[in-house]
Amino acid sequence: MKTKTGQQLPVVRRKHKMTSRELQLYSLCIIPVLLVFVFSYLPMGGIIIAFKNYKYNLGILGSPWIGFKNFEFFVTSNDFIRVLRNTLGLNFIFIIVGTAAALGLAILLFSLKSRNATKVYQTVFITPHFLSWVVVSYMLYAFLHPNHGIANSFLINVLEMSGVDWYSEPEAWPVILTIASVWKHVGMDSVVYYAALMGIDSGLIEAARVDGANNRQINFKILLPCLIPLIVTLSIMKVGGIFRADFGLFYQLPRDVGALYPTTDVVDTYIFRTMRKVGDMGMSTAVGLLQSVVGFVLVLFTNACARKVDSSLGLF
Repeated sequence: MKTKTGQQLPVVRRKHKMTSRELQLYSLCIIPVLLVFVFSYLPMGGIIIAFKNYKYNLGILGSPWIGFKNFEFFVTSNDFIRVLRNTLGLNFIFIIVGTAAALGLAILLFSLKSRNATKVYQTVFITPHFLSWVVVSYMLYAFLHPNHGIANSFLINVLEMSGVDWYSEPEAWPVILTIASVWKHVGMDSVVYYAALMGIDSGLIEAARVDGANNRQINFKILLPCLIPLIVTLSIMKVGGIFRADFGLFYQLPRDVGALYPTTDVVDTYIFRTMRKVGDMGMSTAVGLLQSVVGFVLVLFTNACARKVDSSLGLF
């Protein structure tokens, strides 16, 4: 700041005193930050295992360097194309179908007049999220059992059709896995969209109704456009994990049946079986590093595409 005579006055900087409320808020961050540091940053030193022929008796630092041979083992394997196709293809389907289902459920819940009914429905749809895939696999097996399953009983006794050996039909499992994934996650995903809908100005909806807009027009002209930034953000985050697969979903539900590998074998299950048979720690680390790098690149690419369409969209 300058005086009337043009002299520069010294800038007085006041020291910020941390209030008790701020101290409490910062103290709440200590444990999460410590957990992230211990479990996410400290293990990064183990990345060097991906470039070594890891020997348990020699340790991480004492094992010999072999360059990119661990990556070559996975990329040049006969199952690479199949595993890559299943991982990317099924995860892409999960993202599209799961997002559409979560949006539809959130809009349906938002249209309910009774808040108590909304809470009941939300509880019902969220409950599957907390079930283990092991439990879900037994539920699915009771439904698809070749001899005593509910599905075959319905086909034979009601429709008078022949039963289906579901665990020998790989073509049916992309649909089965998609239904299972949506059933388990749609409730929790819809909560985020429902919270965003609650933040929309009710005056917009009331004005649209006064102008004669029906529910379909309100949904597609007001609600969905308001959710586009959130949809893009969540989709970018999901694309970042498209090269990773839910191990429980792809291993427990098909029960590791070899006949289903053409459509259910993904990167994570393939590496698990390889580790169980070969015990090569270096190769599994290499694949994990490859998954992280691919996910990071996909996040950057998807974010750039979103910002090219609209500069206000995107994570950064």
